[in-house]
Amino acid sequence: MESGTMTTMSEAIGRVLGTEDATPLVFWVAVDTEAYAQLDDVLVTERDVPGVGTVRISGVVTAVRSRHEGAQFDSDVFAISDGILPAQVQEAAEVTVTRVEPEVFVPPLPGETVERAAGDDRERALYFDGMERQVPLGFSRDGMPVYLNADFLTGRRGAHVSISGISGVATKTSFATWLLYSLFRSDALEGEAANTKALIFNVKGEDLLLLDHPNTRLDEAISDQYERLGLTPGPFPSVQVDAPPRIGDAKGVPDVACRSTGVEALYWTLAEFCSEGLLPYVFADADDDRQQYTMVVNQVTARLRKEARPKDNGAVAVEGELITSYNGLVDYVCARLSDEAERAQWAGTAVGLGTISAFIRRLVASQRDIGRIVRGDLPKKPKGAAEAQVRVVDLHNLPERAQRFVVGVILQMEFERKEKAGTSRPLQFIVLDELNKYAPKDGSSPIKDTLLDIAERGRSLGIVLIGAQQTASEVERRIAANSAVRVVGRLDAAEATRPEYGFLTSAQRQRVLMAKPGTMFVAQPELPVPLVVGFPFPAWATRPEEAGKPPQGKARSVTADKDPFDLADDDDIPF
Repeated sequence: MESGTMTTMSEAIGRVLGTEDATPLVFWVAVDTEAYAQLDDVLVTERDVPGVGTVRISGVVTAVRSRHEGAQFDSDVFAISDGILPAQVQEAAEVTVTRVEPEVFVPPLPGETVERAAGDDRERALYFDGMERQVPLGFSRDGMPVYLNADFLTGRRGAHVSISGISGVATKTSFATWLLYSLFRSDALEGEAANTKALIFNVKGEDLLLLDHPNTRLDEAISDQYERLGLTPGPFPSVQVDAPPRIGDAKGVPDVACRSTGVEALYWTLAEFCSEGLLPYVFADADDDRQQYTMVVNQVTARLRKEARPKDNGAVAVEGELITSYNGLVDYVCARLSDEAERAQWAGTAVGLGTISAFIRRLVASQRDIGRIVRGDLPKKPKGAAEAQVRVVDLHNLPERAQRFVVGVILQMEFERKEKAGTSRPLQFIVLDELNKYAPKDGSSPIKDTLLDIAERGRSLGIVLIGAQQTASEVERRIAANSAVRVVGRLDAAEATRPEYGFLTSAQRQRVLMAKPGTMFVAQPELPVPLVVGFPFPAWATRPEEAGKPPQGKARSVTADKDPFDLADDDDIPF
């Protein structure tokens, strides 16, 4: 992030250009020879309108150019530089209007003085003055703070965040973590911060499992950035980690290497699997819904819900037969489907043998992946709301099918819990990386259906989705459309041309191709131009080698104080 001179007084930098059309939405500025204008600068000018008075027009620089005035041919540059031909260098900046006060949409007049906005002028130009609840986002290129209107994040006027960018370069998950950290530690949530929760799915490494550990790389300069944004740097004090049991472990010890406290085993009992109808999430791939065996899935799910009786340590008895493992349950179901006398009761009467065989093959293939997290040898665990403010669900040690199962089941549980609560408060934030995998543009699946419900009805229920993906063009359109806040880091050249990024200006579409880690383009509803933001280095550990000792007594804090979550790829660290 580049820092410029911070001023509180607006300074003149040029005049409205007369050789380019000035419109109420876009105009050009001739930059004075003793001044400069750079991309993302906030400029302001005024004009007198008969019968109205002074109209103040503010905007953001979206393009800058310089050229020789007086040159006719490309080769003239050499003669001009040698002093043979008379000419002068002139810089000009394109300004996209962000605010007009009062709202009389007239173009600025050529020759009017244009100033670089500072202090109150800048606040008004970017609508910061009207944000009752501000979430600090970071700093603009001039070194001044940038804010997000919390109303578009907490459901008052909108909800949900979409973050896109190249994996390992765009710092998507680091920004998602920072966003929640800033939201929880600022005054944006007012009295709601203590009860608001965050659920994070960790899909890459163990970097997100150390949110309650301070970052040993935190120095005075980084701390100063936090303080300038009105935040106190530090780790998240209230964190719970859920991780799947180790392979082959009969006691349910969590499979985590970087920490030994504040970790709970993540699994479901066979009794829960049957009674709560979780079998469809074993078939949660979008391709499954296009297969006929989904009819068998629904029939078997209903049969297990009806016939299974809970036993000790999460085991079940189905039609009098005791089953103590997921593999045993799969074998039992396959036997019933293979038995001609019982097949109709378990699969229905209108299903062919080919469809049943396809279901059996898929179910048998799930034994290795799902048997680790669906148990009949461990007691049932309470599945209510997490006591800690931040709950991190670790998926990185699980295979693809098991990851889908965990994500689908937990999302559905959270959605149903909020529906039963009947109120939108306290808020529940959900951070999900690789959204294009769980809610692809084509096909359908139980997970995608739940995510659509969250996107379309979550605001009224108090559920806010923060989704991250490499390619927004591959995510279900309705989910992206319901995201009030859109964030873009570095993009691939082909992806940047997609219509999903139409909110970026033409210059920004080029700039995202070379955006550095820690630089994001943030679009919010009040502003017609996305703001370029650099956010501070995390004050919490983002990898094991950065982790200091957690605050005394905070290794497994369950008191919701004022902190959220983190989601950083191994390389998703802003510098």
